[in-house]
Amino acid sequence: MLHFDQELATFKNTLLTMASHAESAVKRAVEALVTRNHELAVQVRAEDDVIDRFEVDVDETAISLLSKAPLASDLRLIAAAMKISQNLERVGDEASKIANRARDLAQEPPLRLTVPIPQLAELALQMLARSLDAFVHQEPAAARALIPQDKKVDALNKDIHRQLADQMIEDRETITRCLNLMVAAKSLERIADHAKNIAEEVVYLCEAQDIRHTGQTK
Repeated sequence: MLHFDQELATFKNTLLTMASHAESAVKRAVEALVTRNHELAVQVRAEDDVIDRFEVDVDETAISLLSKAPLASDLRLIAAAMKISQNLERVGDEASKIANRARDLAQEPPLRLTVPIPQLAELALQMLARSLDAFVHQEPAAARALIPQDKKVDALNKDIHRQLADQMIEDRETITRCLNLMVAAKSLERIADHAKNIAEEVVYLCEAQDIRHTGQTK
């Protein structure tokens, strides 16, 4: 049991290290987008392989631990961790997409239109951080509380798309730049979706209740 507990603790630490890399990738990708930093965008894109390798490591360790887990709660933890890892890998993918858009936009003249992408990024990152905190502390109430925040992200993303669509109609020369910003905003919206997925896994881990697709947050 002691050996298993040590392996499980190492497993959780690996997942949390992966989470730290994913969060950092999003923050740096958004920074590259906002500050028009071409070099930072290229760097974020190049480091996506690190997160991919973490997902492989988590999966391989999880498969090994599944055959040793003595309790149902341990099995739920391992299963939830695998799904959280998948979501974190996709968060990394979305960070890479944002970095790609930042790289392209850095080589174009800035838009005169100011859209609230930093606010969208802040909401998405808050959701991601809170979902991971709920996992670390195994707090299903906190996980349930953040799930409705996804609606705020969706609404702001729609507003950004509406502003950019109006800009493209008004000035056709800005179409490519506006489309790049739309892609970046959509990636942030998807990051919030992945944070919501992680929160749902925390509820499953702590309460043995699958609330996916049910709309249950209480």
